[in-house]
Amino acid sequence: MVGIVLASHGDLAAGIKQTASMVFGDQPDVVSVSLQPSMGPDDLRAEIEKEVATLSDSEQVLFLVDLWGGTPFNQINGLLDGHPTWAAVTGMNLPMVITAYTLRMNPEATAHEIAAGVLADSRDGVRVKPEDLEPEPAAAPAAAAPVATAAAIPEGTVLGDGHIKIAHCRVDTRLLHGQVATTWTKQVSPDRILVVSDAVSHDELRKTMIVQAAPPGVKVHVIPIEKMIEVSKDPRFGATKVMLLFETPQDVLKAVEGGVDIKNVNLGSMAHSVGKVVVTNAIAMDQADVECLETLASKGIEFDVRKVPADSPENFDAMMKKAKSELAAQA
Repeated sequence: MVGIVLASHGDLAAGIKQTASMVFGDQPDVVSVSLQPSMGPDDLRAEIEKEVATLSDSEQVLFLVDLWGGTPFNQINGLLDGHPTWAAVTGMNLPMVITAYTLRMNPEATAHEIAAGVLADSRDGVRVKPEDLEPEPAAAPAAAAPVATAAAIPEGTVLGDGHIKIAHCRVDTRLLHGQVATTWTKQVSPDRILVVSDAVSHDELRKTMIVQAAPPGVKVHVIPIEKMIEVSKDPRFGATKVMLLFETPQDVLKAVEGGVDIKNVNLGSMAHSVGKVVVTNAIAMDQADVECLETLASKGIEFDVRKVPADSPENFDAMMKKAKSELAAQA
């Protein structure tokens, strides 16, 4: 029997598992995995691998995931490459889970076959009342004409005012994930998202996962810090509006010292690790982080401490004071 892993941010997966049991009855070989605020990507990946190991057949596994581009999907997507018989479907909802339960009653069904089978039913499960709110079926699009590849813009060309527009700069250990793709991107409306990291730019697997998590209509590029410095000084990007994503404040400082004109930094997530103290529900720091943020502040950079636009910002000075106090007590 195909094993099923329900994966989500927060307790959605556990809730759908419980609700599906009320509708379909308790099912064997179904587990749920939840990304909690205190967890980093590696913690979630370890939890996924632990739950998969409990399934009867680890060769046939179907992942039903809440959000394309979110951390649960990104970690599962990284696992799929080494397991060609596994499959994942995003947009998890109750009809999808019940259909998956039904289809796997066929003992010959594979994870890929069930994944294909749940798509139609899960989409049909989205209905509206009154019915006249349903949109008319879209007409088949006409065949598009081939798009010519644009030639590279000649070096020295000045577009706009010659200065790249940094619409948003964020520090986030997870880089591009659901909160960024679905909330900050809509808030900021960038032309491009630049993930700026020396480490990630040399990691082909992570680069691929990040590019695949791109929100619709927004191009994503993963570049080293030195390349970001070059881009910031290139007048050909003068008409480009970008969102910058950094893993650490130390990477932001390198970019600023190289001449990138960053004036505001959104501190979204700094994961906990050995030697760090937790100062908010999403921010953990060690002494190096404190010193780095103080250096950035001394350069006139302002900080917006919150995970999503709807959150109330944390007080940066109070957060720094708490970090220093707890690090001193830890010493």
